[in-house]
Amino acid sequence: MFFSGDPSTRKRVDLGGRSTKEGDARRLLEQTRMERNRRLLQKQHNSAALKIQKFFRGRRSMAIERFKVRRDFCETYGDNCQNVDRHCFEPASSFLPQFLFFFKAQSSGDFVMLVETCRLLRQFAHSCGDILSFFSGLDYSTEHNTVDFRVKKLAFTCIEAIHQNRERLRDQLLVTPEEATISTAILMDAMSLLLDPKLPWVCKIVSYLQKRNIFKLVREIVTTAKEGSRSPTMNGSILSLESVLFLVVPHVGREPCCCPVVDPRWSFSSMILTIPFIWQLFPNLKVVFANPSLSQHYVHQMALCIQKDTHVLPIDTNTEFPGYACLLGNTLEIANVVLSQPECSLDMAIDIASVATFLLETLPPIKSSERESRHSSSEEDDDMLIDDVQELVLNRTLEQQITTNAIDSRFLLQLTNILFHQVSGVTQSYDEDKEALAIGTGSSFLYAAFNILPLERIMTVMAYRTELVAVLWNYMKRCHENQKWSSMPSVLAYLPADSPGWLLPLVVFCPVYKHMLTIVDNEEFYERGKPLSLQDIRLLIIILKQALWQLLWVNPLTQHNSGKSVSNDLSKKNRVDLIQNRVGVVVAELLSQFQDWNNRQQFTSSTDFQADTVREYFITQAIVEGTRASYILMQAPFLIPFTSRVKIFTTQLATARQSHGSEEMFAGNRFRIRRDHILDDAYNQMSALSEDDLRGPIRVTFVNELGVEEAGIDGGGIFKDFMEKITLAAFDVQYGLFKETADHMLYPNPGSGMIHGQHLHFFHFLGSLLAKAMFEGILVDIPFATFFVSKLKQKYNYLNDLPSLDPELYRHLIFLKRYKGDISDLELYFVILNNEYGERTEEELLPGGKDMRVTNKNVITFIHLVSNHRLNFQIRQQSSHFLRGFQQLIPREWIDMFNEHELQVLISGSADSLDIDDLRENTNYSGGYNAGHYVIDMFWEVMKSFSTENQKKFLKFVTGCSRGPLLGFKYLEPAFCIQRAGGSVSNEAVDRLPTSATCMNLLKLPPYQSKEQLETKLMYAISAEAGFDLS
Repeated sequence: MFFSGDPSTRKRVDLGGRSTKEGDARRLLEQTRMERNRRLLQKQHNSAALKIQKFFRGRRSMAIERFKVRRDFCETYGDNCQNVDRHCFEPASSFLPQFLFFFKAQSSGDFVMLVETCRLLRQFAHSCGDILSFFSGLDYSTEHNTVDFRVKKLAFTCIEAIHQNRERLRDQLLVTPEEATISTAILMDAMSLLLDPKLPWVCKIVSYLQKRNIFKLVREIVTTAKEGSRSPTMNGSILSLESVLFLVVPHVGREPCCCPVVDPRWSFSSMILTIPFIWQLFPNLKVVFANPSLSQHYVHQMALCIQKDTHVLPIDTNTEFPGYACLLGNTLEIANVVLSQPECSLDMAIDIASVATFLLETLPPIKSSERESRHSSSEEDDDMLIDDVQELVLNRTLEQQITTNAIDSRFLLQLTNILFHQVSGVTQSYDEDKEALAIGTGSSFLYAAFNILPLERIMTVMAYRTELVAVLWNYMKRCHENQKWSSMPSVLAYLPADSPGWLLPLVVFCPVYKHMLTIVDNEEFYERGKPLSLQDIRLLIIILKQALWQLLWVNPLTQHNSGKSVSNDLSKKNRVDLIQNRVGVVVAELLSQFQDWNNRQQFTSSTDFQADTVREYFITQAIVEGTRASYILMQAPFLIPFTSRVKIFTTQLATARQSHGSEEMFAGNRFRIRRDHILDDAYNQMSALSEDDLRGPIRVTFVNELGVEEAGIDGGGIFKDFMEKITLAAFDVQYGLFKETADHMLYPNPGSGMIHGQHLHFFHFLGSLLAKAMFEGILVDIPFATFFVSKLKQKYNYLNDLPSLDPELYRHLIFLKRYKGDISDLELYFVILNNEYGERTEEELLPGGKDMRVTNKNVITFIHLVSNHRLNFQIRQQSSHFLRGFQQLIPREWIDMFNEHELQVLISGSADSLDIDDLRENTNYSGGYNAGHYVIDMFWEVMKSFSTENQKKFLKFVTGCSRGPLLGFKYLEPAFCIQRAGGSVSNEAVDRLPTSATCMNLLKLPPYQSKEQLETKLMYAISAEAGFDLS
């Protein structure tokens, strides 16, 4: 009871507050759980071992039993079936049951027995003529269960034996019945005998074969055969394997067939139609498959799989021949046959278009030598979408199969006729949902085709061989007039519920119509109403404008791109976004083209192209890069009023000038320019200026004919005068760099190189000179031809632009276009004669053109090539160098805000007379003058009495430029001011002439006592052309 000195007996205390009993309990529970798991695992091991042993014993017993049965079979019927007679196939015989029991396809001996059995079957069947009694004896009805089981097992055994030995037999797989001694031919001929449609068991055999994936076996047999050294005999004979497919493919579960529906994963479509060029291998099967009811079943099955987003295609083993591409090529090839049949229904056409659309969207874009750049919009916007998509390269022959069939004119004509004409306006009563489905499906297919297939070829077919534009227009016009667009999202699953009904029709209608307008001539467009009347075009412009404004401003996308489909892996939302973006692009392009036609000959108000709800907020946002408004300004500038765009442009110019110090009046580069050598001096001194120097101030001192520097300090006014004088000299046709059209419009001289050795350097200089004028806000009176102004926008000119250059040539080409006789009689060739300064040269329009006669078939091509040569090719070098110089100061995105007509106004101002009232309202007065002074009243009366020419002379006298600001004199900087000259009304004062300070837009006007005196003095001053000596 007392402490003994042994510390081990001292009681231990857990300072954590936990009981040792609690820890023991946890350990006990953990041990119990582990023990239970160990027992469960042991039980599972024992169960698995029992199953393995049971399986092994069963397999061993089966092998022993098979060996016994095989031994008895050989003793009875012989090792090579030499003891077999026709009665051995009857129900009472044990021949077939024993053989089918022990048969193993991998055994060469068993394979030989099977071949001999099938040979005897064929021999006996041909001799007796009745294969039904051959298997069933006298009464099939009492023995049908036994007979059915035997024949379906025998049929499957034949195809399985070929499949299991396909590598060994690869050169014997594609044989014909005529090759009767070949084992594979014997086996497949036996199958054909058993699958005779007249036999009562045929559906049971086919069902049995389909459950065991016969099409998968056939696919692997064909794939192996194509790798063999032997090619199939193409002498018109039907292949034995093809004969088997003949008999199996029609079993689709329709009366009188009672076969169940096959799992799509193992169906004919998934397994056989994904074999490359299957119709070349089995051309006779193509005829069978083209039966309307049969092809409709399989195509509809594929369409249902697409709607349910079910992946049923086999795994690709060759990247050059992906299954979806092979399926597309084979489907398009058979579709050409199916659609040409009068029995082809609307439902069938919808299914074909749906399947083709889905498969097309999985393809990489197919390139073609004829393919042009896809739309005027840049494709860089799509980079973010396609960077992560692995590029696929199809086999060239497969690519050709797809392209040839997809853009075949008969196929496209038949498909669009069935889809569009059977539902649009044919009868008074029509099914709206069916119409929406047909229009939507057809538009989806064409949209995918435009993105993937060679664009020029398919667009030509759709524009000139079909009535697509007229049909779609009638549909859209009816929907617009009824104020009810059919709900395509309800019939096309991938469209969201809020997608507008005009989305899919417009994505096809606009590019096809735009393509048609490239060949339509002025008479057809303005007078004949081809392809649509002017009244319809006015309504179309309203529809397009409303759709575009909704897409770009009301319900915009967060991400803008050119709208190409790039991969089937894209989500449905991305797919719709791409379509919406594409609609925005093609609608804007078509509206822009209509605006060009309207500028040539007005048929509607220019305000019809403008959005109705453009507010000041929109203008302020448009200046900020990256905003919705700035995107619209680039994509569809015509939606914004011209004056608003000019404000944006002048703001951009002012910002650029300020950043380069252009507002410093007396700084910058200074040049001495002789008035009588203005162009040479300017080129020699200014052509080497850098871009920064051009953006900065340039000051000019004029030297007169006597070599004396003219009075006046250039604060901007002298430079304005310099710009006006040099442009008049440089663009004068006498100088040889430019020529005039019949209506006195300027364009580059194609023969400028014959006059000036450094003509291209001059064009570069003149481009930068024009840009400098625009950069400084100086208007210059240079009337450029529209087809040349389009080069500043980097646009291509077409036939309808030719009248502005050569009206006579245009008339000749239109004569050829409408010529009813044989054009080859006219002895025209693909060459064109150039005549520059008396030197005649002949130039081929195509390689070998001098030997290529113009015919009725290629006359449209000839017309296009001639137009291209005159409008684009001849002036390509001059235009290119002019553009390079121009873009040194004026970026393309600034110019793209305006069309050609507006750009000419931007360069030269309006041709209308000056608005004197506007000038008076925006005039300041100093030195004792005010708005009510009698001298000022006389001055404005004189100004109003002046002719337009004299008014322009006055404006040049006081501002240095004969044209006023684009937006009116409110925007003249600095504001126009009239200052009193001479202190008092004295004879000395009133004898003075009015003077000016153009850098300040200032008129120094003496206090003349009469209106006549003021008019005389003012007219003398503005007409003297004494340079700046009067200042």
